[in-house]
Amino acid sequence: MRTFTTTSNSIGRIKQVYKVTYPNGKIYVGMDLIGNCIYFGSPSPAAKQRINEDLAHCRKDITVRKEILWESTTASDAEVRAKENELIVATGANNPPIGYNMVPRFTE
Repeated sequence: MRTFTTTSNSIGRIKQVYKVTYPNGKIYVGMDLIGNCIYFGSPSPAAKQRINEDLAHCRKDITVRKEILWESTTASDAEVRAKENELIVATGANNPPIGYNMVPRFTE
């Protein structure tokens, strides 16, 4: 069994905001405060239920894409959270037909 570890590099941790695209084309935008390439987010329980229901047909063979939208080695955690919210809205990830983010709430 392999063990994966994440370490800080010489310039500090790489904080990221990423977009996950599921086989149905819907997206989830999240953040990672340490730059772990195998981290795919922690959707809310309601979002997880929607994802599971939408993807029930492909449970045995699924390909998911993770794309880094933004990263920084100098941003504070609060700045990363703000950028995550900005990109959730910019990508439409909080619009139910487009994505799985539940927060911030979508308004037309």
